[in-house]
Amino acid sequence: MKSTCMKWSALPVLVLMAGTVVLAEDLGAQEPDEAQSGSSATAATPAAEPTPAAKPKPTVARRKENQQDRIAQGVKSGQLTAGETSKLETKEAALNRETKADRAAGGGKLTAAEKKQINGQQNQLSKQIGKDKHNASTQHYANNKVDQRRENQQDRVAQGIKSGQMTAGEAAKAEKQQKGINRQVAADRKANGGTLTASEKKQVNHEQNAASKNISHSKHNLKTQPQEQPKPN
Repeated sequence: MKSTCMKWSALPVLVLMAGTVVLAEDLGAQEPDEAQSGSSATAATPAAEPTPAAKPKPTVARRKENQQDRIAQGVKSGQLTAGETSKLETKEAALNRETKADRAAGGGKLTAAEKKQINGQQNQLSKQIGKDKHNASTQHYANNKVDQRRENQQDRVAQGIKSGQMTAGEAAKAEKQQKGINRQVAADRKANGGTLTASEKKQVNHEQNAASKNISHSKHNLKTQPQEQPKPN
């Protein structure tokens, strides 16, 4: 009887000791997580969503290329007339010369102030492109040989601008030449009730031959509009 009492009186002590061992094992198992997250409460808190990275601003070279692409699209679609394109390309050529001079003076690099100034000038040019492309002045081509050839010349210039085969200065000269031909054609048609005489057509065709040679020379000489190369990851 005495041994039975001792047996039952020792049972709570054994249960208490077993619970202590289990609790110690549980606490020991939590230590690695707490070391990574700081506390068990922090581990239970959902992680905040990562903030999207800010989109990097385009470089000077990339922005110049984008402006040329917009001009080329305007020439191709007829939204930009030869005169408008000539003015835009003249401004772009001047900006390119300024950038080149600044880089030459800075050992191939632009200072923060120079980048800011060029960006401001590109902002103005961008607004002008948008204005010219959406005003009432558009380049119209009729379904006749004279106008079709004018359109073909404009398409070739647009392709040269887009591909970088023509510099801004070369494109400006080509567009000035087209502007002069367009003015002549408009004046001749106005004087003849909307048509051209055989001699006028011959004269326009001769001038377009000269313009065509100039376009071809500009697209295949050593002068090109540098395209920005993708940076390695």
